[in-house]
Amino acid sequence: MTDALIVIDVQNDFCPGGQLAVSGGDEIVDPINNMMGDFGLVILSQDWHPSDHMSFHTNQHGGTPFAEIQMPYGMQTLWPEHCIIGTEGAEFHPKLHQDRAAAIVRKGMNPAIDSYSTFFENDRKTPTGLTGLLRERAVTSVTLVGLATDFCVAFSAIDAAKQGFKVSVRMDTCRAIDNQGSLERALSAMRTNGVELV
Repeated sequence: MTDALIVIDVQNDFCPGGQLAVSGGDEIVDPINNMMGDFGLVILSQDWHPSDHMSFHTNQHGGTPFAEIQMPYGMQTLWPEHCIIGTEGAEFHPKLHQDRAAAIVRKGMNPAIDSYSTFFENDRKTPTGLTGLLRERAVTSVTLVGLATDFCVAFSAIDAAKQGFKVSVRMDTCRAIDNQGSLERALSAMRTNGVELV
């Protein structure tokens, strides 16, 4: 049995100076690197959006950042353009030890569907393949770290729990956007779904 570390979206656009910077996002890089040796498996997730992605406010007529609109799969927050395929902003933070990762799971590639979770896209139907990868490697528990606590980390943690894994989130190695109470809602949802907040 293997414990896995899942590192969520530690990318330039989510760090200070990026297009969707999370306050203190770069502060977690060294602690995450130091954790990697404690796990039998390390997985990185990477937001990887085409420039015409429908979650970008610039691709919605009159859309403004952080507004919500109805999409065929439910409510969608509109974001500034970020993590566009092949750009520097989509690259991992340069100090992140990518060489320790057994796999990189890219998400948000379908222009019509956003993807917060590293397990499922936001339609809640389309899998990324991560569940199968973890099961093939006999993983039973996962620890999540990264950006941002209240969106991609929380969605990933809840999905991991629903897939039957024992899940913990290391809060000291996460940072949040915390837009209009989003952090408290995310923490409550994770606790409700059996995620341990460490």
